[in-house]
Amino acid sequence: MNFETYEESAGKTAIYPDRGNTLIYPALKLAGESGEVAEKVGKMLRDDAGVLTDKRRDDLIKELGDVLWYVAALCHELKVPMAEVAQLNIDKLNSRKERNVLTGDGDDR
Repeated sequence: MNFETYEESAGKTAIYPDRGNTLIYPALKLAGESGEVAEKVGKMLRDDAGVLTDKRRDDLIKELGDVLWYVAALCHELKVPMAEVAQLNIDKLNSRKERNVLTGDGDDR
């Protein structure tokens, strides 16, 4: 599946307050879903001695799908295709790699 197909399919299931005119709801939900990913990894460390079980892996994949859904919702709100966001991110990372600044911190490195 490509981004365009995903966005179209995800959009058919998008029901939230003021859809098309708000960043707030999808941004907050994206943060929540990202937190759920982190929680599952934390529980892997605590409960499974850092070993990724098949069940934990399956649960993480499902949570990543929820993260992706909210990324698509934010892209919809920003009126930007996910593919454009992905390309801009790769361009940024390649630039950092070429300049040998992949590590470190700061958005404008």
